[in-house]
Amino acid sequence: MKITGNTILITGGTSGIGLGLALRLHEAGNKVIVAGRRKELLDEITVEHPGIDALVLDVADPDSIARARETVAASHPELNVLINNAGIMLRENLLDPAELPVAEDHVTVNLLGTIRMTYAFLPLLVGKDDAVVMNVTSALAFVPYQSTPTYSATKAALHSFSESLRIQLAGADAGVQVIEVVPPGVRTTLLGQQDSEHAMPLDDFLTEAVGLLREKPDAKEVVVERARFIRDAQANGSYDDVLAMIAGS
Repeated sequence: MKITGNTILITGGTSGIGLGLALRLHEAGNKVIVAGRRKELLDEITVEHPGIDALVLDVADPDSIARARETVAASHPELNVLINNAGIMLRENLLDPAELPVAEDHVTVNLLGTIRMTYAFLPLLVGKDDAVVMNVTSALAFVPYQSTPTYSATKAALHSFSESLRIQLAGADAGVQVIEVVPPGVRTTLLGQQDSEHAMPLDDFLTEAVGLLREKPDAKEVVVERARFIRDAQANGSYDDVLAMIAGS
């Protein structure tokens, strides 16, 4: 991915990693469209950061995705980068039948939301110079956290989806790069980690992740050092130890 001169749509862009990426990429000389459900937050962002555009979008709603596609196709026909970042992360007790809706919401937002966004917006990217689909997954795609089982499962599914998407696009010579971003726990409001000593400071994560994008424009994955031991646990034989460590955190 080239680091400047793009037109970028970022879902889940009103807070946390999404907003952080939006601001960093805006500062790097890209046209950024921040998408989210809450118009009041979107309005605040566009006022505080002139040049950033906003789009009301609920990735859990297929009709909202369809409307957003038509809006962006008309207002930003030069769009060449889609960053699928929107997601939720909630604890679940698998022994409590009343928590099934929590699991279903994770699948709807994290997994179906990304898949639907990809189906909707990919035709707008094919044929564009330096086109990219970037999916933000998680280190927990590779070793799950038992307190967030469906979150971890959706991120594992998105890793698999990203791999298949990359191969299909390469085979079709579509000219669209697929990048998976693999964050560790980051100090955001996701799961209330904003003050957690176990989570990586958001600015540190953004600096390292954007730096990796700049240094390795052909990268398939962006894995900051703090996530590397989880990402590689299966390959290096430490999976059981890392699983136990995460379970105890």
